[in-house]
Amino acid sequence: MSIEIRNIHKQFGNFQALGDVSLDIHSGELIALLGPSGCGKTTLLRIIAGLETADSGTILFSGEDTTHVHVRERQVGFVFQHYALFRHMTVFENVAFGLRVKPRSERPSEAQIQKKVHDLLSLVQLDWLADRYPSQLSGGQRQRIALARALAVEPKVLLLDEPFGALDAKVRKELRRWLRRLHDDLNVTTIFVTHDQEEALEVADRVVVMNKGNVEQVGSPQEVWEHPASPFVYGFLGDVNLFHGRAHEGEMHIGVEDQTVRVPSPEHHAAQDAKAFAYVRPHDLDVRRYTHGDEGIVAQLTRAIVVGPIARLELVAAEGDSPSDEQIIEAQIPASQFYEQGFTEGETLVLTPRKARVFMA
Repeated sequence: MSIEIRNIHKQFGNFQALGDVSLDIHSGELIALLGPSGCGKTTLLRIIAGLETADSGTILFSGEDTTHVHVRERQVGFVFQHYALFRHMTVFENVAFGLRVKPRSERPSEAQIQKKVHDLLSLVQLDWLADRYPSQLSGGQRQRIALARALAVEPKVLLLDEPFGALDAKVRKELRRWLRRLHDDLNVTTIFVTHDQEEALEVADRVVVMNKGNVEQVGSPQEVWEHPASPFVYGFLGDVNLFHGRAHEGEMHIGVEDQTVRVPSPEHHAAQDAKAFAYVRPHDLDVRRYTHGDEGIVAQLTRAIVVGPIARLELVAAEGDSPSDEQIIEAQIPASQFYEQGFTEGETLVLTPRKARVFMA
């Protein structure tokens, strides 16, 4: 089922939760709504579900206006962060619940319900837990049962609100992979709310980045990562360093006079000594030991954290090279390079951006 969202507005008192949001979701697509707390992603999900009413705008399911259709008639399945399983029911009874409460004319026979529930429990790889109660399951198992229960009623749309938010990192990673495989098998249109950029980039076909009730960018995970449309998107998707400088005729200049780094910015070729700022990801910084006269961003290494194959360096910029108010620059280099160079905390290094995204101030 395709979903068309047109000019959705939602206000809570003086707070604008959504401002003129429009979005097309293709049939069978897995979309991630990504953004910080309070950006409007859950409100948008609840409006799509029919749990919340928009102040204005329309929602169309496969071309049909469902803006005022009751939640029960929308054929959507929900999975929330905190499972919401019935504690007094077994796993089997939880999954069967949606089928057993259907109107008599639509309700499958008990034999059909038995088969359907066992098929779903096999699909989520938990058929061996049918007689257990939710309190006897791990968090990851409970969330898979919640998903099986949502799928039991054969929803046209599956809505997931921070479904793995209450789980630890290792279980979250396993369930992300599992959800992606399950979606590929079922091909049901799925909308997934998360504030975790890694989760969105790993699971979704397309990512919708939201901020302050508006859509900042829509694109494939690779598109939003490689070509962020705004400073907010760049800053939200992963760690970044912010450098201030001047843009002039297609170049941005960072640093003090005798140690200026020039960053190409052909998109700002018309700029004439204008204020600008550049975002540089930690792994896009070249790091070397400083010798007098070196061009680059001069900084003192204050801390080095080596975990596995990566060395994460925290540096304090020399005066005039300040990347931000905090004056901390983060760089990432291979651990092998860190050990070969013999960098030590307290010494002066010089940094050169290999890649940067420049915005006018």
